[in-house]
Amino acid sequence: MTGDVLVRARTDADIAAITRIYAHHVLNGSSSWELAPPDQDEMARRAQATRDAGYPYLVAERDGDVVGYTYVGAYRPRPAYRFTVEHSIYIDEAVRRGGIGRSLMEKLIEACTEAGYRQMIAVVGDSQNLQSIRFHELMGFEHVGRIENIGFKFGRWMDQVLMQRPLGEGAQTLPKP
Repeated sequence: MTGDVLVRARTDADIAAITRIYAHHVLNGSSSWELAPPDQDEMARRAQATRDAGYPYLVAERDGDVVGYTYVGAYRPRPAYRFTVEHSIYIDEAVRRGGIGRSLMEKLIEACTEAGYRQMIAVVGDSQNLQSIRFHELMGFEHVGRIENIGFKFGRWMDQVLMQRPLGEGAQTLPKP
């Protein structure tokens, strides 16, 4: 794959590629703590729930193929958290470290800022996932905490690293009602 990257809104036609990309991360990585990959119907249900809630869900396409995706959802369900979102991002293993993640995150940050969100949270699965931690640092996230030994996958305990990035004016001004 050598073409330019197009970042666009997810469509239903993207679900098969999203399911494939996510399955690889579930089976081989610590960014998802699911133990078995969800099937295409479940991934479609999750994507529709994100759309129905009004959150951005983007895909990166190169040479006609979906090579990554990102989306946000509520950080927590209580109304006081309504200006804070938690993001997820997954890149096809064949094109990782090629700028796809940066392209997706830049557009996601832009979309969330335009939608009025003020904070974005990254919950990085596994404190040993240095590639993800470094990526988030480069994208403007700061470390705000670590929860130790709360996940068990691949025969070992894993931590969660919490990172945060302000969006737009962040907490410098009050949000618009």
